[in-house]
Amino acid sequence: MTVKTALLSVSDKTNLIPFARALAARGVQLLSSGGTAKALSAEGIPVETVEAYTGSPEVMDGRVKTLHPRVHGGILSRGEKDKADLERLGAKPIDLVIVNLYPFEKVASNAASSHAEIVENIDIGGPSMVRSAAKNHARVAVVCDPADYDRVLAEIQESGAVKAETRAGLAAKAFAHTAAYDAAISGYLSGRPSGENAESGRALFPQYLTLPFERAYALRYGENPHQAGAFYIEKNAAAGSLARAESLGAGGKELSFNNLVDVDAALDAVRELDAVAAVVVKHTNPCGVATAATLAEAYKTAREADSLSAFGGIVALNREVDEATAKLLVETFLECVIAPKYSSAALEVLRTKKNLRVLATGAWLPADHASLQYKRVGGGIVAQTRDATAAGEVTNGKVATKRAPTAEEMRALDFGWRVCKHVKSNAIVLAHAHGDYAHTVGVGAGQMSRVVSVQIACEKAGAKAKGSALSSDAFFPFPDGVEAAAKAGVTAIAQPGGSVKDPDVIAAADSLGLAMVMTGARHFRH
Repeated sequence: MTVKTALLSVSDKTNLIPFARALAARGVQLLSSGGTAKALSAEGIPVETVEAYTGSPEVMDGRVKTLHPRVHGGILSRGEKDKADLERLGAKPIDLVIVNLYPFEKVASNAASSHAEIVENIDIGGPSMVRSAAKNHARVAVVCDPADYDRVLAEIQESGAVKAETRAGLAAKAFAHTAAYDAAISGYLSGRPSGENAESGRALFPQYLTLPFERAYALRYGENPHQAGAFYIEKNAAAGSLARAESLGAGGKELSFNNLVDVDAALDAVRELDAVAAVVVKHTNPCGVATAATLAEAYKTAREADSLSAFGGIVALNREVDEATAKLLVETFLECVIAPKYSSAALEVLRTKKNLRVLATGAWLPADHASLQYKRVGGGIVAQTRDATAAGEVTNGKVATKRAPTAEEMRALDFGWRVCKHVKSNAIVLAHAHGDYAHTVGVGAGQMSRVVSVQIACEKAGAKAKGSALSSDAFFPFPDGVEAAAKAGVTAIAQPGGSVKDPDVIAAADSLGLAMVMTGARHFRH
C-alpha cells in the first residue's frame, strides 16, 4: 500500500534528518510531535505538528500529546472498512510510523538519576503508537530502529510502498522492542528498595526478570546431531563479548553450539592473564595455557602443554595476532581462533584454512568485569553474579605451612590459580614459572574425587610435574591429594582452605616439605 502519511516521534534521532528529507521528497506528508517536529522544521523539512493535526494541545508538560483518536485511529484504520469512522473523527490514514522510545534504561542505569527522573522516562505514547502500528502491519509499516531506515526507504523509493513481508518483520521487531522496554521497567520497579522515600537504585536480582534476546542465526545442530540449536544475542551485550565478536574467516562452516560454548570459555580464561597469553580449550576446559614474551611463543607453549588435546581445540589470544603466530596456528587442526584483532598478514595466513573460524572481539573486557550469569534448570533458571575475582588471591593469601613458597613458586601458583578458576570442578592445575612468564603442564578436570583430579593432572604432566606448583579450585578434604601431588614432584600448593581436615592437610604438606598458600576463596565451576 502506498505510503502517503508518516508519523515521526523519536528520542534517538540518529539518521532521522536524511530519512525524513527523502520521505518528504517523495511527497510523503510528515506528522510529528515535540522535539522531533522542531528538529525537522529546523532543517527546513515540511512537517505538520500532531497538535495541529489533532486540534488538541500538548498538555501536562508533554505527557499527553499523541494519545488521541485521530492519531491511533489513523494508525489502526483498516482501509475502506474504517473509512466512515475516520471521516467522523476528522482523521486520515497513517501509513508509516517511525517511533523509538524515551531512553529509560540509560537514565535508570545512571547512578545520578533520581527515582522521579527515571519514572518520567517511562514512555507511554511511544509504545502505544508502536504497538498500534505493529498490530495493523497488514497496512502500516512501523520502524523503531534507525538501522531499518535505509531498507524501508529503498522499498518506498522503488514502489511507493513497504513490502508485506517487510512490514511483518518490522512488526515482530517492534513488539520485541516494547517487550524489552517493559521488561526493563518491571525489573527496575521490582528491584527498588521498599518504601515510598527509598533512594533510586536497582537490585541485582529483581522480583521480575525478563531477558530479551535476538536470534543471531540457527546452528547446524545442538550439542549433538539429533538436537536442534540456535544462537541468541543479549539485547545489551557488552562490547568485547562473544555476542559482539566479528567473523573474519574464510567462510566454511558456521560456529556450532559446542564451538560457541568453548569459545566463550577460552575467551573468559585468556582475559584472566595480563601478560601476553594463549589459551587452548577442549570441551570448555583449558588444556594448555601459557604467557610469554611473544604471542607466537605463548601459543606454541600452550599447545605443547597437551598437544594431543589441542587437536580440534579452540584458541583464545589476548593480543593482536601477527603473522608468526598465524603460521603456528595453521599447523594444527583447530576449530576456532579468537583474539582482539589480527594483522592483515596474519589474516592472509589464517584464511588458507577453509574451515577455521576466525573471530575478533575488537574491544577487550577486563577479567573483573561485572555481569549476571544464568543457567537453565528444570522449570526455571538460577542466576548469579559473575565470578570476577582471582587476581591477588594467591599473593595476598595466607602461608599455612612452615615453608613459604619461593618467588618462582609464588608466580606459578598465581598463574595456575587464575587458570584453575576456568577448569571444571573438581579442578587441579599444575604450572611452572620461568622469570615473568608461566605455563601449565597438567590439568585435571571435572572429576568426582579431588585426588583423582590430582592424579590426572600429574599423569598429564609426566616428568614435568617435578618442581611444578599445584592450584586447586576448592579445599582438600583429605591429605591424599597432597600426598599424590608430592609423589609426582609438586613442590607448592594453592588452595582455598576451610576443610575440617585442614590441620591434617597442612601437617601432610609440612612432612613432605611442600609450601602451601590458603587463599580463602573458592572457584567451583559446574
